[in-house]
Amino acid sequence: MKHHFLHYMDQVIHNRWRDVAFVDYGEKKQYTHGEVAQQVRRFHKLFRLMGIQPGDKIAIASRNCSNWVVSYMAIMSYKAVAVTLLQDFKAEDLARLIEHSDSKMLIVGPYVWRELQHQQLPELQAIMSMDDFSFIHLVEPYKGNVEHVMSEPSTLTENTFFSLVQDGEIDLDSLALINYTSGSTGSPKGVMISHRSLSNNTENGQYILPVEPGQRVVSMLPLAHMFGQLADFLYPFSAGATIYYLTKAPTPSILLKAMADVQPYLVATVPLVIEKIHKKKLDPLLSKPVLKFFWHTPGIMNIIRGHVKKSLVKAFGGQVRYFLCGGAAMNPIVEKCLMDVNFPLSIGFGMTECGPLVSGLPPKYFKRRSCGAPVPGMEAKIDNPNEKGEGEILVRGENVMMGYYKNEEATKAAFTEDGWLRTGDLGYMDKKQNIFIRGRIKNMFLGASGQNIYPEEIEDKLNNQMGVAESIVVEREGKLIGLVFPDEEATKGFSLAEVERMMKDNLKKLNELLPSYSRVHDIEVKHEPFEKTPKKSIKRFLYK
Repeated sequence: MKHHFLHYMDQVIHNRWRDVAFVDYGEKKQYTHGEVAQQVRRFHKLFRLMGIQPGDKIAIASRNCSNWVVSYMAIMSYKAVAVTLLQDFKAEDLARLIEHSDSKMLIVGPYVWRELQHQQLPELQAIMSMDDFSFIHLVEPYKGNVEHVMSEPSTLTENTFFSLVQDGEIDLDSLALINYTSGSTGSPKGVMISHRSLSNNTENGQYILPVEPGQRVVSMLPLAHMFGQLADFLYPFSAGATIYYLTKAPTPSILLKAMADVQPYLVATVPLVIEKIHKKKLDPLLSKPVLKFFWHTPGIMNIIRGHVKKSLVKAFGGQVRYFLCGGAAMNPIVEKCLMDVNFPLSIGFGMTECGPLVSGLPPKYFKRRSCGAPVPGMEAKIDNPNEKGEGEILVRGENVMMGYYKNEEATKAAFTEDGWLRTGDLGYMDKKQNIFIRGRIKNMFLGASGQNIYPEEIEDKLNNQMGVAESIVVEREGKLIGLVFPDEEATKGFSLAEVERMMKDNLKKLNELLPSYSRVHDIEVKHEPFEKTPKKSIKRFLYK
């Protein structure tokens, strides 16, 4: 790691003072880089007047928007600690986590605030609206003294701005962030991330997928999640990109319009998005016998694959040069198709506890079915590998968390005695250190003869069957059961009995693709989409 991420942001602000930094897509709100610096300075004055000290916690709970990243930058550069909370948390959970984090202030969006009351949050000195930075609640000592600060005229200019950080350098090993997880296995934990981790992650983002000043990014990932923070803010902004924030849920119609309007250079998303595009747009085309034949025919093959690539690029605005996918494993059929057409794909491996990057490579070095090699500053190894070289993936390095906030027991359990972080993922590594993930330890089943059965691998095959939108495989009384949510478009007009007959056919086809020890006993049709985490992983613990 070379520099703190705020060092790169300072440079960008200096060099692009009058250029647009952030845009709330579909709304009139935007910031130039100079306006970002001015607003950060207002926040710093506010914090001083309220007696906020370096190391104090300030919580953020809101939708994605420009004000989210501005407040985040203000907290970080003041040397306070940002507590980033998903707006999808239930109100009672949010109140509990705000209290658990020892936050002194909350910056909250209207969607979240509708479900909260300041009486639930007695320890807070102030509650501020994310929409306009006005005060919703303020304790007595500060009433009348600080309400005007965020609307004061700024005296900061291009020539007087020096640095976002005003009072000396930031200790890289100090606490920067508490990020409360919302995983697929249960209760949130407060992951403590250092300034060193965020800074190394920022540099590694630029290493994997370089971005130039002025290039555009459409943000569709939740900023309260570490993947979103890195891919849709920290590293592209530090490189000088202009970022467009989708302030509404990224439905297909909103997303496609935004892509067409903004024409982003970089797209960061989860596999579910690209898999849906593949299933709706490409799969019907690629399933045609003529195209299947020519897909591998020399000469004609290159023309057809070039056409498919062009169609994919167009679907994402026509200018995309890099496509970063993470948060979950990608369907191998979809991945193969993308790599066959030379789509600029990079799939990384990460976890909140690593802020988030563990591994990743630029597209030209990417190896199929892998998650790339450990990024600079990180290393990985396989714990107690079996005869196939498979075991739990352990990692250590600059990105690794400081621990779980006020949870020594969970922190101790997360690390080996010699300091390696347990990822909970099973996999193997090749000679070039590329990481290949088989599945989660907690999800793995043991076959009758002791074979390892990875439900994720079965689900990849099940999701490619007729009329399947998404699925999970669970174990009941020693038998594997596939839970399926049907594709609503593919099964439109079908009766429930017809859908169930389709799934019985799918079951037969699925089991023909599986070894005998991992065959599925039955398929159960679900009538509602599976509940998911912010990175679109199914919350498996709800369906056991």
